[in-house]
Amino acid sequence: MKERLDAIVEQHNLLNHPFYQAWSAGTLPVEALKTYAEEYGAFIAVIPQGWAAQGDEETEHEEQEHRELWDDFASALNTQIGEARLPETKALMQAANDLFQSPVTALGALYAFEVQQPATAQSKLEGLKAHYQLPAQSEPYFEVHSHNHHEAEKILDRLSRVSAEDQATAAAACERMSKALWDALSGIYSGQA
Repeated sequence: MKERLDAIVEQHNLLNHPFYQAWSAGTLPVEALKTYAEEYGAFIAVIPQGWAAQGDEETEHEEQEHRELWDDFASALNTQIGEARLPETKALMQAANDLFQSPVTALGALYAFEVQQPATAQSKLEGLKAHYQLPAQSEPYFEVHSHNHHEAEKILDRLSRVSAEDQATAAAACERMSKALWDALSGIYSGQA
Protein backbone atom coordinates (compact mmCIF):
# COMPACT_ATOMS: atom_id res chain seq x y z
CA MET A 1 0.00 0.00 0.00
CA LYS A 2 2.83 2.39 0.84
CA GLU A 3 4.34 2.10 -2.64
CA ARG A 4 0.94 2.71 -4.23
CA LEU A 5 0.23 5.82 -2.17
CA ASP A 6 3.77 7.18 -2.49
CA ALA A 7 3.55 6.90 -6.28
CA ILE A 8 0.36 8.97 -6.20
CA VAL A 9 1.87 11.61 -3.91
CA GLU A 10 5.04 11.82 -6.00
CA GLN A 11 3.00 13.08 -8.96
CA HIS A 12 2.23 16.16 -6.87
CA ASN A 13 5.33 16.29 -4.67
CA LEU A 14 5.06 19.66 -2.97
CA LEU A 15 8.84 20.05 -2.69
CA ASN A 16 8.85 20.37 -6.49
CA HIS A 17 6.26 23.15 -6.49
CA PRO A 18 7.54 26.57 -7.63
CA PHE A 19 6.05 28.11 -4.47
CA TYR A 20 8.20 26.02 -2.14
CA GLN A 21 11.21 26.30 -4.41
CA ALA A 22 10.94 30.11 -4.32
CA TRP A 23 10.56 29.94 -0.53
CA SER A 24 13.73 27.84 -0.25
CA ALA A 25 15.60 30.25 -2.50
CA GLY A 26 14.39 33.31 -0.61
CA THR A 27 12.76 34.76 -3.72
CA LEU A 28 9.20 34.37 -2.45
CA PRO A 29 7.85 37.75 -1.34
CA VAL A 30 6.89 38.09 2.32
CA GLU A 31 3.42 39.05 1.09
CA ALA A 32 3.15 35.55 -0.41
CA LEU A 33 4.08 34.02 2.95
CA LYS A 34 1.34 36.12 4.51
CA THR A 35 -1.24 34.92 1.97
CA TYR A 36 -0.03 31.36 2.54
CA ALA A 37 -0.43 31.72 6.31
CA GLU A 38 -3.99 32.95 5.85
CA GLU A 39 -5.21 30.67 3.08
CA TYR A 40 -3.36 27.42 3.82
CA GLY A 41 -4.04 28.01 7.49
CA ALA A 42 -7.72 27.43 6.82
CA PHE A 43 -6.78 23.91 5.72
CA ILE A 44 -4.45 23.37 8.70
CA ALA A 45 -7.41 24.25 10.93
CA VAL A 46 -9.51 21.34 9.58
CA ILE A 47 -6.81 18.63 9.81
CA PRO A 48 -8.11 17.57 13.27
CA GLN A 49 -11.40 16.57 11.58
CA GLY A 50 -9.58 13.95 9.55
CA TRP A 51 -8.26 12.36 12.73
CA ALA A 52 -11.65 12.69 14.42
CA ALA A 53 -13.05 10.56 11.57
CA GLN A 54 -10.60 7.88 12.76
CA GLY A 55 -11.80 8.13 16.33
CA ASP A 56 -8.19 9.07 17.16
CA GLU A 57 -8.67 11.64 19.91
CA GLU A 58 -4.98 11.77 20.80
CA THR A 59 -3.87 12.77 17.28
CA GLU A 60 -6.90 15.03 16.88
CA HIS A 61 -5.82 16.91 20.01
CA GLU A 62 -2.21 17.03 18.80
CA GLU A 63 -3.38 18.57 15.52
CA GLN A 64 -5.40 21.17 17.41
CA GLU A 65 -2.18 22.14 19.20
CA HIS A 66 -0.41 22.32 15.84
CA ARG A 67 -3.07 24.73 14.63
CA GLU A 68 -2.06 27.02 17.49
CA LEU A 69 1.54 26.84 16.23
CA TRP A 70 0.25 27.85 12.79
CA ASP A 71 -1.52 30.80 14.47
CA ASP A 72 1.91 31.83 15.79
CA PHE A 73 3.37 31.57 12.28
CA ALA A 74 0.59 33.80 10.94
CA SER A 75 1.01 36.23 13.82
CA ALA A 76 4.74 36.53 13.03
CA LEU A 77 3.63 37.75 9.60
CA ASN A 78 1.16 40.22 11.15
CA THR A 79 -1.86 38.28 9.95
CA GLN A 80 -4.14 35.45 11.03
CA ILE A 81 -5.80 32.37 9.61
CA GLY A 82 -8.73 33.45 7.52
CA GLU A 83 -11.42 31.96 5.36
CA ALA A 84 -10.18 30.45 2.14
CA ARG A 85 -10.76 33.14 -0.51
CA LEU A 86 -8.86 31.89 -3.53
CA PRO A 87 -10.67 29.38 -5.78
CA GLU A 88 -7.85 26.86 -5.35
CA THR A 89 -7.86 27.01 -1.55
CA LYS A 90 -11.65 26.84 -1.55
CA ALA A 91 -11.33 23.66 -3.63
CA LEU A 92 -8.80 22.31 -1.11
CA MET A 93 -11.23 23.02 1.71
CA GLN A 94 -14.03 21.29 -0.19
CA ALA A 95 -11.83 18.24 -0.77
CA ALA A 96 -10.91 18.12 2.92
CA ASN A 97 -14.52 18.52 4.03
CA ASP A 98 -15.66 15.77 1.65
CA LEU A 99 -12.85 13.34 2.38
CA PHE A 100 -12.80 13.81 6.16
CA GLN A 101 -16.40 12.53 6.39
CA SER A 102 -15.46 8.85 6.21
CA PRO A 103 -12.69 6.97 8.01
CA VAL A 104 -11.35 5.36 4.83
CA THR A 105 -11.26 8.49 2.66
CA ALA A 106 -9.86 10.44 5.61
CA LEU A 107 -6.94 8.01 5.79
CA GLY A 108 -6.07 8.51 2.12
CA ALA A 109 -6.45 12.28 2.32
CA LEU A 110 -4.41 12.56 5.50
CA TYR A 111 -1.64 10.43 4.04
CA ALA A 112 -1.27 12.82 1.07
CA PHE A 113 -0.56 15.61 3.55
CA GLU A 114 1.18 13.86 6.44
CA VAL A 115 3.71 11.87 4.42
CA GLN A 116 5.04 15.10 2.89
CA GLN A 117 5.09 17.10 6.11
CA PRO A 118 8.57 16.24 7.41
CA ALA A 119 10.36 17.15 4.16
CA THR A 120 8.30 20.23 3.37
CA ALA A 121 8.51 21.49 6.95
CA GLN A 122 12.29 21.08 6.97
CA SER A 123 12.60 22.92 3.64
CA LYS A 124 10.36 25.76 4.79
CA LEU A 125 12.16 26.04 8.14
CA GLU A 126 15.55 26.28 6.41
CA GLY A 127 14.16 28.89 4.03
CA LEU A 128 12.73 30.95 6.87
CA LYS A 129 16.00 30.91 8.79
CA ALA A 130 18.20 31.65 5.76
CA HIS A 131 16.18 34.31 3.97
CA TYR A 132 13.45 35.87 6.09
CA GLN A 133 13.93 38.01 9.14
CA LEU A 134 10.79 37.01 11.00
CA PRO A 135 10.20 36.67 14.74
CA ALA A 136 11.17 33.30 16.23
CA GLN A 137 7.48 32.45 16.66
CA SER A 138 7.35 31.85 12.89
CA GLU A 139 9.40 28.66 13.26
CA PRO A 140 7.88 26.20 15.81
CA TYR A 141 5.19 24.78 13.49
CA PHE A 142 7.86 23.80 11.00
CA GLU A 143 10.32 22.62 13.67
CA VAL A 144 7.72 20.22 15.10
CA HIS A 145 6.72 18.86 11.70
CA SER A 146 10.24 18.48 10.32
CA HIS A 147 10.55 15.21 12.26
CA ASN A 148 6.89 14.20 12.50
CA HIS A 149 6.87 10.81 10.76
CA HIS A 150 4.61 8.93 13.15
CA GLU A 151 1.33 10.10 11.64
CA ALA A 152 2.05 8.73 8.16
CA GLU A 153 3.19 5.47 9.78
CA LYS A 154 -0.02 5.30 11.81
CA ILE A 155 -2.10 5.79 8.64
CA LEU A 156 -0.26 3.03 6.80
CA ASP A 157 -0.78 0.67 9.71
CA ARG A 158 -4.52 1.34 9.65
CA LEU A 159 -4.71 0.93 5.89
CA SER A 160 -2.97 -2.44 6.15
CA ARG A 161 -5.98 -3.69 8.09
CA VAL A 162 -8.76 -2.67 5.68
CA SER A 163 -10.14 -4.47 2.64
CA ALA A 164 -8.67 -4.17 -0.85
CA GLU A 165 -11.78 -2.21 -1.84
CA ASP A 166 -11.25 0.25 1.00
CA GLN A 167 -7.58 0.54 0.08
CA ALA A 168 -8.61 1.51 -3.45
CA THR A 169 -11.00 4.10 -2.02
CA ALA A 170 -8.22 5.48 0.18
CA ALA A 171 -5.86 5.65 -2.82
CA ALA A 172 -8.45 7.68 -4.78
CA ALA A 173 -8.81 10.03 -1.80
CA CYS A 174 -5.03 10.36 -1.61
CA GLU A 175 -4.95 11.34 -5.27
CA ARG A 176 -7.69 13.94 -4.88
CA MET A 177 -6.00 15.49 -1.83
CA SER A 178 -2.53 15.45 -3.42
CA LYS A 179 -3.83 17.39 -6.41
CA ALA A 180 -5.82 19.79 -4.22
CA LEU A 181 -2.74 20.56 -2.09
CA TRP A 182 -0.66 21.24 -5.21
CA ASP A 183 -3.38 23.40 -6.77
CA ALA A 184 -3.80 25.42 -3.56
CA LEU A 185 -0.10 26.33 -3.66
CA SER A 186 -0.47 27.22 -7.34
CA GLY A 187 -3.34 29.57 -6.52
CA ILE A 188 -1.39 31.29 -3.76
CA TYR A 189 1.74 31.49 -5.90
CA SER A 190 0.04 32.82 -9.03
CA GLY A 191 -1.31 35.76 -7.08
CA GLN A 192 2.14 36.64 -5.75
CA ALA A 193 4.71 35.71 -8.38
